[in-house]
Amino acid sequence: MSEKTLEVVETARVRQLWHLLEPFHALLYYAPEVEQEMAALGYDTEDRWPAYFPLRAAPLGEVGPERVASAFYSFGPRMVAEHMERAWGIAGPREVLSARLRGIDRAYRAVLGDRVEGADLVEAAALARRAAESAGTGGRPLAAANAELPWPEAPHLQLWHAATILREHRGDGHLAALLIAGLDPVESLVSFAAIGAASVERFRSRGWSHEEWTAARERLAVRGLVEPDGTATQEGRALRRRIEDHTDRLAAAPWQSLGRSDADRLADLLGDHWVAVLSSGLLPSESTLGIGKV
Repeated sequence: MSEKTLEVVETARVRQLWHLLEPFHALLYYAPEVEQEMAALGYDTEDRWPAYFPLRAAPLGEVGPERVASAFYSFGPRMVAEHMERAWGIAGPREVLSARLRGIDRAYRAVLGDRVEGADLVEAAALARRAAESAGTGGRPLAAANAELPWPEAPHLQLWHAATILREHRGDGHLAALLIAGLDPVESLVSFAAIGAASVERFRSRGWSHEEWTAARERLAVRGLVEPDGTATQEGRALRRRIEDHTDRLAAAPWQSLGRSDADRLADLLGDHWVAVLSSGLLPSESTLGIGKV
């Protein structure tokens, strides 16, 4: 093992790399080019969700609502069922996987222009791939499902695929942190909204009724985690900090494998491309991930 792989990558850098890579993955759910590919398969793209669920679930295979709700965790089961019970009747997972690669290829070319062929992107893709290939997938179903897919040949698609594996790896670990904290799916959102990670309306868009949201808030209040008005108590904020810290630690292994100097190099290489993605205006200004808020 080289000295480079022994260099410690601090959790602050782990979090920064997530912040940098997340937009590269998230274009999948907002780019018009992907919407067009999904519409061509027969999905309703007037609203975000009918395409979102099969796009994200396709690596798992032809799974049903219960397994999708389990893997995605924070979505209301009725909402998952509404979209997943008909998803594979429109197109199968293999067709969706092909459509999402075609769409991302077109989206990256539209957003990044000539930079998709640039040396910086090629180098960034190689580094991100190294990190993604070292990501352990035990107990991480979404990361494992994406890691099992073949790597695309084009460097910009390798960058997207690596970003997808790494964000699902982090997401799977985040669910473990939520479970350890004793937060069920709706409680995880209520407690996150309570610290101002995003608006209640944004979180409620994940399919929870007013009654379910209120009941979850009352359960958290009994635990001393939120005030009656839904804002976090000091204990509630401390719990969310522990969850985020735990998530960072669980997400660190791929970056430790890459090593500090190469992790730093990847962050530098992504900068201008990251700005281009954010400047495209395709991604929403408010996210349920709490990026920039926690």
